[in-house]
Amino acid sequence: MEITPFYEIQIECIHCKNKFPSFKVRTKFIKINHTESDFRPIYSDSNVNAFFYNVFVCEHCGFSFTEDFTKYFAPGVQGEIQKQITHKWVPHDFNGERTISQALQTYKLGLLSGTIKKEKFVTLAGLALRLAWIYRSLENTEQENRFLKMARDYYIESFSVEDYTGTQMTSLRIMYIIAELSFRINDLENATRFFSKVIEKQSIGGEAKLIDMAKEQWQLVRNEREKLRLQS
Repeated sequence: MEITPFYEIQIECIHCKNKFPSFKVRTKFIKINHTESDFRPIYSDSNVNAFFYNVFVCEHCGFSFTEDFTKYFAPGVQGEIQKQITHKWVPHDFNGERTISQALQTYKLGLLSGTIKKEKFVTLAGLALRLAWIYRSLENTEQENRFLKMARDYYIESFSVEDYTGTQMTSLRIMYIIAELSFRINDLENATRFFSKVIEKQSIGGEAKLIDMAKEQWQLVRNEREKLRLQS
Protein backbone atom coordinates (compact mmCIF):
# COMPACT_ATOMS: atom_id res chain seq x y z
CA MET A 1 0.00 0.00 0.00
CA GLU A 2 1.38 3.39 -0.99
CA ILE A 3 1.93 5.77 1.91
CA THR A 4 0.34 9.16 1.25
CA PRO A 5 1.91 12.40 2.52
CA PHE A 6 -1.12 12.93 4.78
CA TYR A 7 -2.41 11.28 7.92
CA GLU A 8 -5.46 11.94 10.08
CA ILE A 9 -5.35 12.96 13.72
CA GLN A 10 -8.11 13.54 16.26
CA ILE A 11 -8.16 17.05 17.71
CA GLU A 12 -10.04 18.22 20.78
CA CYS A 13 -11.47 21.70 20.33
CA ILE A 14 -10.04 24.00 23.02
CA HIS A 15 -13.33 25.93 23.02
CA CYS A 16 -16.20 23.40 22.91
CA LYS A 17 -14.15 20.30 23.91
CA ASN A 18 -15.65 18.18 21.11
CA LYS A 19 -13.33 16.02 19.02
CA PHE A 20 -12.92 16.22 15.24
CA PRO A 21 -10.50 14.81 12.64
CA SER A 22 -7.87 16.90 10.87
CA PHE A 23 -5.10 16.15 8.36
CA LYS A 24 -1.39 16.60 9.01
CA VAL A 25 1.58 16.10 6.67
CA ARG A 26 4.08 13.33 7.38
CA THR A 27 7.46 14.85 8.23
CA LYS A 28 9.35 12.81 5.63
CA PHE A 29 7.21 14.36 2.88
CA ILE A 30 8.04 17.93 3.94
CA LYS A 31 10.91 18.87 1.65
CA ILE A 32 11.74 22.56 1.50
CA ASN A 33 13.43 23.67 -1.69
CA HIS A 34 14.34 27.11 -0.34
CA THR A 35 13.05 29.76 2.05
CA GLU A 36 12.21 33.33 1.05
CA SER A 37 13.55 36.32 2.98
CA ASP A 38 10.38 36.52 5.13
CA PHE A 39 10.70 32.80 6.04
CA ARG A 40 8.08 31.59 3.53
CA PRO A 41 8.99 27.97 2.73
CA ILE A 42 8.95 26.92 -0.92
CA TYR A 43 8.28 23.18 -0.95
CA SER A 44 9.83 20.80 -3.49
CA ASP A 45 6.38 19.31 -4.08
CA SER A 46 3.85 22.12 -4.54
CA ASN A 47 1.03 19.66 -3.71
CA VAL A 48 2.37 19.18 -0.20
CA ASN A 49 2.12 22.58 1.49
CA ALA A 50 2.65 21.65 5.12
CA PHE A 51 1.52 25.02 6.51
CA PHE A 52 -1.90 24.61 4.84
CA TYR A 53 -2.71 22.24 7.73
CA ASN A 54 -1.62 24.41 10.70
CA VAL A 55 -5.12 25.64 11.52
CA PHE A 56 -7.58 23.22 13.11
CA VAL A 57 -11.19 24.16 12.34
CA CYS A 58 -13.70 22.65 14.76
CA GLU A 59 -16.54 21.25 12.66
CA HIS A 60 -18.89 21.48 15.66
CA CYS A 61 -18.54 25.10 16.80
CA GLY A 62 -16.42 26.77 14.11
CA PHE A 63 -13.69 27.87 16.52
CA SER A 64 -10.35 27.66 14.70
CA PHE A 65 -6.93 27.47 16.31
CA THR A 66 -3.33 26.34 15.94
CA GLU A 67 -0.93 24.57 18.28
CA ASP A 68 0.31 28.04 19.30
CA PHE A 69 -3.01 29.05 20.88
CA THR A 70 -3.07 29.02 24.68
CA LYS A 71 -5.68 26.91 26.47
CA TYR A 72 -6.65 29.93 28.61
CA PHE A 73 -9.82 31.90 27.82
CA ALA A 74 -10.27 35.24 29.60
CA PRO A 75 -13.65 35.74 31.34
CA GLY A 76 -16.41 36.53 28.84
CA VAL A 77 -14.38 35.50 25.80
CA GLN A 78 -16.15 32.16 25.27
CA GLY A 79 -19.50 33.96 25.24
CA GLU A 80 -18.15 36.26 22.51
CA ILE A 81 -16.96 33.24 20.50
CA GLN A 82 -20.46 31.70 20.80
CA LYS A 83 -22.05 34.94 19.63
CA GLN A 84 -19.63 35.87 16.83
CA ILE A 85 -18.63 32.45 15.51
CA THR A 86 -20.67 29.47 16.74
CA HIS A 87 -24.14 31.01 16.28
CA LYS A 88 -23.27 31.86 12.66
CA TRP A 89 -21.48 28.56 11.97
CA VAL A 90 -22.79 26.33 9.20
CA PRO A 91 -21.29 22.92 10.09
CA HIS A 92 -18.71 21.77 7.57
CA ASP A 93 -15.32 20.21 7.96
CA PHE A 94 -11.89 20.99 6.55
CA ASN A 95 -10.63 17.45 6.96
CA GLY A 96 -8.82 15.99 3.93
CA GLU A 97 -6.41 17.56 1.49
CA ARG A 98 -6.81 21.33 1.43
CA THR A 99 -7.00 23.50 -1.66
CA ILE A 100 -5.49 27.00 -1.66
CA SER A 101 -8.95 28.50 -1.14
CA GLN A 102 -9.64 26.18 1.82
CA ALA A 103 -6.25 27.05 3.34
CA LEU A 104 -7.15 30.76 3.01
CA GLN A 105 -10.49 30.13 4.73
CA THR A 106 -8.89 28.24 7.62
CA TYR A 107 -6.35 31.01 8.25
CA LYS A 108 -9.05 33.70 8.13
CA LEU A 109 -11.13 31.67 10.60
CA GLY A 110 -8.03 31.24 12.76
CA LEU A 111 -7.30 34.97 12.68
CA LEU A 112 -10.91 35.81 13.56
CA SER A 113 -10.94 33.25 16.41
CA GLY A 114 -7.56 34.40 17.69
CA THR A 115 -8.61 38.07 17.64
CA ILE A 116 -11.82 37.40 19.59
CA LYS A 117 -9.91 35.17 22.02
CA LYS A 118 -7.30 37.93 22.49
CA GLU A 119 -4.52 35.53 21.58
CA LYS A 120 -0.88 36.67 21.79
CA PHE A 121 0.20 39.26 19.20
CA VAL A 122 2.99 36.93 18.03
CA THR A 123 0.40 34.21 17.26
CA LEU A 124 -1.89 36.59 15.36
CA ALA A 125 1.14 37.89 13.43
CA GLY A 126 2.01 34.34 12.34
CA LEU A 127 -1.52 33.77 11.02
CA ALA A 128 -1.54 37.06 9.10
CA LEU A 129 1.91 36.35 7.65
CA ARG A 130 0.82 32.96 6.33
CA LEU A 131 -2.24 34.55 4.73
CA ALA A 132 0.15 36.94 2.96
CA TRP A 133 2.22 33.96 1.74
CA ILE A 134 -0.87 32.27 0.29
CA TYR A 135 -1.90 35.48 -1.49
CA ARG A 136 1.66 35.79 -2.83
CA SER A 137 1.36 32.34 -4.39
CA LEU A 138 -1.88 33.56 -6.01
CA GLU A 139 -0.05 36.72 -7.20
CA ASN A 140 -2.65 38.86 -5.43
CA THR A 141 -0.34 41.73 -4.42
CA GLU A 142 -3.05 43.89 -2.89
CA GLN A 143 -4.18 41.22 -0.41
CA GLU A 144 -0.60 40.08 0.16
CA ASN A 145 0.40 43.61 1.20
CA ARG A 146 -2.69 43.99 3.35
CA PHE A 147 -1.76 40.92 5.41
CA LEU A 148 1.98 41.72 5.40
CA LYS A 149 1.15 45.06 7.02
CA MET A 150 -1.18 43.39 9.52
CA ALA A 151 1.52 40.84 10.41
CA ARG A 152 4.17 43.59 10.70
CA ASP A 153 1.95 45.65 13.04
CA TYR A 154 1.25 42.60 15.23
CA TYR A 155 4.97 41.80 15.39
CA ILE A 156 5.67 45.38 16.52
CA GLU A 157 3.05 44.96 19.28
CA SER A 158 4.61 41.61 20.21
CA PHE A 159 8.07 43.18 20.31
CA SER A 160 6.91 45.99 22.60
CA VAL A 161 5.13 43.73 25.12
CA GLU A 162 7.55 40.78 24.63
CA ASP A 163 4.71 38.25 24.36
CA TYR A 164 6.96 36.10 22.14
CA THR A 165 8.85 34.95 25.25
CA GLY A 166 8.59 31.18 25.54
CA THR A 167 7.81 30.73 21.82
CA GLN A 168 10.15 29.77 18.99
CA MET A 169 10.58 33.46 18.18
CA THR A 170 13.60 35.26 19.66
CA SER A 171 13.89 39.04 19.98
CA LEU A 172 16.39 38.98 17.10
CA ARG A 173 14.00 37.04 14.87
CA ILE A 174 11.13 39.41 15.73
CA MET A 175 13.28 42.47 14.90
CA TYR A 176 14.37 40.86 11.63
CA ILE A 177 10.80 40.00 10.55
CA ILE A 178 9.57 43.52 11.46
CA ALA A 179 12.34 44.96 9.26
CA GLU A 180 11.72 42.53 6.39
CA LEU A 181 7.94 43.04 6.34
CA SER A 182 8.41 46.82 6.61
CA PHE A 183 10.68 46.65 3.56
CA ARG A 184 8.13 44.59 1.65
CA ILE A 185 5.35 47.11 2.33
CA ASN A 186 7.69 49.97 1.44
CA ASP A 187 8.07 51.38 4.96
CA LEU A 188 11.78 52.03 4.45
CA GLU A 189 12.14 53.94 7.71
CA ASN A 190 11.14 51.00 9.92
CA ALA A 191 13.03 48.61 7.65
CA THR A 192 16.24 50.59 8.16
CA ARG A 193 15.67 50.99 11.89
CA PHE A 194 15.00 47.32 12.62
CA PHE A 195 17.63 45.85 10.25
CA SER A 196 20.15 48.14 11.99
CA LYS A 197 18.99 46.82 15.38
CA VAL A 198 19.57 43.23 14.20
CA ILE A 199 23.04 44.04 12.80
CA GLU A 200 24.00 45.81 16.07
CA LYS A 201 23.46 42.49 17.87
CA GLN A 202 26.14 40.64 15.85
CA SER A 203 28.74 41.14 18.61
CA ILE A 204 26.61 39.03 20.97
CA GLY A 205 26.98 35.99 18.68
CA GLY A 206 24.39 33.35 17.78
CA GLU A 207 21.89 33.38 14.89
CA ALA A 208 24.70 34.23 12.45
CA LYS A 209 22.58 33.32 9.40
CA LEU A 210 19.92 35.83 10.49
CA ILE A 211 22.55 38.57 10.89
CA ASP A 212 23.85 37.81 7.37
CA MET A 213 20.31 37.94 5.96
CA ALA A 214 19.75 41.27 7.73
CA LYS A 215 22.96 42.70 6.21
CA GLU A 216 21.90 41.61 2.74
CA GLN A 217 18.42 43.07 3.12
CA TRP A 218 19.75 46.26 4.72
CA GLN A 219 21.88 46.81 1.62
CA LEU A 220 18.75 46.47 -0.56
CA VAL A 221 16.91 49.00 1.62
CA ARG A 222 19.86 51.37 1.30
CA ASN A 223 19.86 51.03 -2.48
CA GLU A 224 16.10 51.68 -2.53
CA ARG A 225 16.48 54.82 -0.38
CA GLU A 226 19.29 56.06 -2.59
CA LYS A 227 17.15 55.51 -5.70
CA LEU A 228 14.29 57.51 -4.15
CA ARG A 229 16.69 60.29 -3.14
CA LEU A 230 17.95 60.62 -6.69
CA GLN A 231 14.40 60.66 -8.05
CA SER A 232 13.25 63.45 -5.72
